[in-house]
Amino acid sequence: MPELPEVETVARGLAKRLEGHRLAKVETRRGDLRWPFPKGFVKRLTGRRVLKVRRRAKYIVAELDDGNALLAHLGMSGRMLLSKGRPEILEPHDHVILETDEGWVLRFNDARRFGMMDLVAIAKLEQHKLIRGIGPEPLGNEFSGPILAAALKGKKTSIKAAILDQKVVAGVGNIYASEALYRAGISPKRLAYTVQGDRAEKLAHAIKAVLNEAIAAGGSSLRDYVQADGELGYFQHHWRVYDKEGQPCPGKCGGTIRRITQGGRSTFYCPKCQR
Repeated sequence: MPELPEVETVARGLAKRLEGHRLAKVETRRGDLRWPFPKGFVKRLTGRRVLKVRRRAKYIVAELDDGNALLAHLGMSGRMLLSKGRPEILEPHDHVILETDEGWVLRFNDARRFGMMDLVAIAKLEQHKLIRGIGPEPLGNEFSGPILAAALKGKKTSIKAAILDQKVVAGVGNIYASEALYRAGISPKRLAYTVQGDRAEKLAHAIKAVLNEAIAAGGSSLRDYVQADGELGYFQHHWRVYDKEGQPCPGKCGGTIRRITQGGRSTFYCPKCQR
């Protein structure tokens, strides 16, 4: 599943081509994705001007000139693909097609159909059932060591599980959780409530750093993920521990990267320098 850096990269790519432009034509090639499209979806979108495209957690939000927003999630395999002009042959899983007044075409391609699209009033976005309860954005000023420490108090899960909890911090997924914990020198098995003070400060800083670096590299390309212009992400070439089982720790501790399973997901870490 695309994580925060991948979604942020896609949102920025869409913003370049959609903001300020009218959706001249909207087409759905089936009646649903993960869930059915809202009633009147095509009619409500057609003719609307896109004011702003941004990200909230792992969701893409396109604010429209009628006070509503198009809310989208890429799911497991979803891709937002931009092209100048409509392709002569559409791909089998191009389920939603948006054409702008400038001739740019956005195709939402989702082979597994775990993605979604909805229309919601901008003023009520934070109360939407999929957004309500999501924690602070890790790249914003509302996220810091003390705020993270407060969210972790009393949590007896592992710290890895805690930072994957979207109520603790928005958008952090499996890859970047492993990478951030490594940078902070914190074992993924450590109980979350023990991450306080300096540990929480280091972890908050590491989360921000790894996410910003990943965004700068266009995200990490695994399986289906590509940027909106079709380019791959390149941060997978800068992973320090993720998918590095058996390799030497990139630090100077002399340890070896191990893989364990937590919550059904692979975690990679160095047991010698992460405590």
